This record gives sequence, structure tokens and C-alpha cells, in this order.
Amino acid sequence: MTCMTDSSTHYFAPIAWVNGTWAKDALLEVASNGTWANIQANASRDQQCGPTRLNGPVIPGLVNAHSHAFQRAIAGMTERAGKGQDNFWSWRDRMYSAANRITPRQLEAIAALLYAELLQAGYTQVCEFHYLHNDTQGKPYANPLEMSGALVRAAQRVGIGITLLPTLYMRSGFAASGLRDDQQRFSSTPDFIFRLCENIEKQFGGRLVNTGLALHSLRAVGQGAMQEATSHVQAHAMPIHIHVAEQTGEVGDCVDLLGQRPVEWLLSHAHIDAGWNLVHATHTTPSELQGIKASGAAIVLCPTTEANLGDGVFNLSAYAKLQGNWSIGSDSHITRSWQEELRLLEYSQRLSLQQRNVMAAASGEISTAAALFNAALAGGSAACGQAMAGLAAGNRADFLVVDTASPALLGVPHDRLMDALIFSSPDAQFTDVYVAGKPVVRGAQVENWQHLATDFSNAMRVLWA
Repeated sequence: MTCMTDSSTHYFAPIAWVNGTWAKDALLEVASNGTWANIQANASRDQQCGPTRLNGPVIPGLVNAHSHAFQRAIAGMTERAGKGQDNFWSWRDRMYSAANRITPRQLEAIAALLYAELLQAGYTQVCEFHYLHNDTQGKPYANPLEMSGALVRAAQRVGIGITLLPTLYMRSGFAASGLRDDQQRFSSTPDFIFRLCENIEKQFGGRLVNTGLALHSLRAVGQGAMQEATSHVQAHAMPIHIHVAEQTGEVGDCVDLLGQRPVEWLLSHAHIDAGWNLVHATHTTPSELQGIKASGAAIVLCPTTEANLGDGVFNLSAYAKLQGNWSIGSDSHITRSWQEELRLLEYSQRLSLQQRNVMAAASGEISTAAALFNAALAGGSAACGQAMAGLAAGNRADFLVVDTASPALLGVPHDRLMDALIFSSPDAQFTDVYVAGKPVVRGAQVENWQHLATDFSNAMRVLWA
């Protein structure tokens, strides 16, 4: 193979992250449909002559498994103490005040800048947990896709893949019969959610847009509606996401009203399987973690948001020893960096256990960074329902070119690059980002960044006037 003339696209990388470790002299072949056709290490000099040469180490793009895009508008805006004890529930009231004012046009502007930031940080797919269905008065839009369409268009503007997860939200608490006045914007029924997914797939579906389904939480969805949603998901082979066991108050209410802890109840009543993604699962017992692992379900961890909200610390050490599946998300977007998410995830374990390299010890790896990255990479496919688990034939050809001139990486040997990527800050940058084999970030920035920044600033100015 000296000169390549077929319809696929060929790249050469001096080193690339393949099968969980660094491979030298990697030939990367992208098929015409945007998936990997072939990955070959140790290419000869003759084989290196034809492909486009990438100017740095290559790693796979990651899936951001949990996003509320509109909350990018409140990043940094809730960090002042109010009256009384400040906790998740007081934060939620402040979040609602923004959620109930955002228009479709503002949502698109906010989401577009966020998705550009995520791309530049090395996320190439975002799972959007979307529950702003109705207008600012809580009434249905004439076009049910008004808000969903804004999110998909935002993703398409910058080139990130999106898994839209229209969210079922029917009541304000375990014992409530409906929603509060300030939650009417979230109101939905199973039928509405199913039709929304169908219409999104019809209007926008393709290589970079797909749908799943979300249940906001056990407190927000009753058993009957949950069973109806689960049947739909299984019939259509879609991922399903649910917030669960994030707060101790939620756990206590669930025990009082349903007689079991949230994850315990799900394992007993919901028949969860590999299509399920349990978001947060912060307060889980060892037996519940064993049950999640046995079901094939995955957990979605959002370390910076969980820390920001004072949720608590997930027992990653125990779950990793079980070889449980997990992914990461940026949730409320106080940071848009997966490096920071993984770093904090490990550091929370070190602080709790007073040990170092917790993830490495729990997973049997030598490198903590490799263990974290490989786990997050594998779990991302389950979260988005697409083949996204790295540089391997059949997966979507998403990849990042690492900037080795970043201060965090200067002088670092190649075999320690992943360690420095995650555990040396400020974060190293990516000079180029490719989605489905096509460049969407060049020179560490999306092409239309200034226009996106202007639209975002205008939306923020109106929201916070």
C-alpha cells in the first residue's frame, strides 16, 4: 500500500490511542459513511506516503453522556449564598427561574456556544436530557419541535453529534398528582414523548442525530408511565436515561413512599437492562451496585456538577472492582472539560479513601488515567446508543489531535501523555477535532466561533438584564 486511491479517507498519526493504549505509526482509514474502515499500527515508511499526516498524537472523541444545555446560561450565576441552608433544592429554584424564561431562539444560541465549547474540549457527541417542552407560560407550542429543534439545529451549526433525549416529566414528587406551577414548562406524557422522538428522527435523523428517551426521575414519573416508556424503548432499541439517587432527600422520600431505595426499586420493578443509563446514582449500596452491574445497565457520572451541588461522592472504587459500565457528562456545564471531570472523579475517591491511584487499583490497570479514559470511552456508546467506543473498525470516526505544545504536555514522554492529559492542568488543548472523519475544529477553535459568541452574549444580556 504505497498510494491510496479508493473512496475512503486515510490519515497517519505518529501515535494513536488504540485498544486502550498507545500505538505507534498508526494508519487510520475512514470509510465513506464516516466510520472507521481500518486501523493499522506500525505502518512502514512506504505505507506512510499517501495518507494525510496529522500533526500530533490522536485519541478518540468522548461522548458527553448528560447535558442540560440551557443550564450553560446559569454557569457561575448561582455561587452566592441565599437565606438559610444552600443546597441542591435551593439551587433548583434558581435554575427554574432561568428555565422558565428562555425562548427557543435563546436556547439555540446558548446551546450552539455550549456545543462548540464541548467540541473544542474533545467531546464529539452529546446526550441532551431535554425537558423544556412547552412555552414560557407552560402552554404547548403550535410546533411541538420548537425547543427540540432549537437544540438539534445548534448541534448541526457546529458539527457535534447529538442524541436527543426528550424527557418524561409528569409530577412534582412521589406523592404528587401533577406538577407545580413553576414546572408546567416540563409537562409531558408518554404519547407526547414518543411522537417527539419519531418527528425528530423524521426531520433531523441521520449519522449525527439520533434519539433516546429520558425519565426525569422516580419522583417525576409513576410506575405505569415508566412501564409504557420502557416498552417503547425496547421495541425501538433506544437508550433510556433517568436521574436516580442523586440526593439523600430523594432516597429518604423514596423509602418512605415506595418502601425501597430508588435504585433498589428500579432493580425490582423496572427490569432494567443494557439500554438503561442511571444518571448520578450517587447514593447507592454495594448490593445495588452489584445489581446494576448484573443488569448490564450503565451509570452516568457528572463529577463537577455533583460537587457543585453538594450531592455527595459516588463509590467508584467499589463499582470499578465489579467492572461496572459508566460514562461521564457535564450536566450543568460549570465546566466543559472531560479532563476536569475525570480528574475530579479520581480526586474525590482519593479524598474519601485517603489513597492514591484509586481507579488503577480498583480496575487492575497500571495507569489511573488510562483506566478512567477507557471506562468513560466504553460507557459512552451505551449512553448515546451508537458505536462510539474508540478507534476500531465500525465505530464512528471521531478523533482528536492533541497539541503537544500545550504547557501541560511539554517534555512529557509519549507513554505518559494520557497521564498528563488528565492529571496536569491547565488542560492540554486539541488542535483539531474530527467528527465522522470530517474536521469540525481547526487551530483549537470552531470556524464560526465569533458569531456564536455574539449570539450567546446577546441571549445572556436579555436573560440577565
